[in-house]
Amino acid sequence: MNQPDLFAALGPVIDALETLGVAYSVVGSVASSAYGVARSTVDADVVAEIPEARVEAFVASLAATYYVDLDAARDAVRRHSMFNVIHLETMVKVDVYALTQRDIDRASFARRQLRALEDGREYFVDTPEDTILHKLEWYRDGGEVSERQWADIVGVIAVQGDALDTEYLDRWARELGVSDLLARAKRG
Repeated sequence: MNQPDLFAALGPVIDALETLGVAYSVVGSVASSAYGVARSTVDADVVAEIPEARVEAFVASLAATYYVDLDAARDAVRRHSMFNVIHLETMVKVDVYALTQRDIDRASFARRQLRALEDGREYFVDTPEDTILHKLEWYRDGGEVSERQWADIVGVIAVQGDALDTEYLDRWARELGVSDLLARAKRG
């Protein structure tokens, strides 16, 4: 997928969230590409602190140019899980994750940073440390077989180097049970 299509799909989703006053953070491979080694991706991931009362307005604001299932969105927000929206022009999927109550998710959401991405627009994006931690968790949960996830993790560590808050990384890696993976990733 080309980057213009990715951002053509992501931008209006962010616009809708911002218009509704919903806090969000761009996460996943878009975030790891911003902090590490850029790579193509098949979708975009966004964490949003979207209240149930705003789901219908969010879906309605996207209905003309996206496929969005209102019932699936409502259910995902209630369960603090994920729903997707599909940009009809590009067929790019944006996965919207309702912010959970887990301590790591709350901590990382509070640390998100405003950062310009490849399209030149500023977005709230997970920090490099939180990007690494979430990807380590996804890597472990996925059976430790995804070469893309691993390359993203190693790439962020290599590019960010000494700028990383290693104390924060080490503390949360212990909490998440991924200290062994973090140590391996630090070695490259």
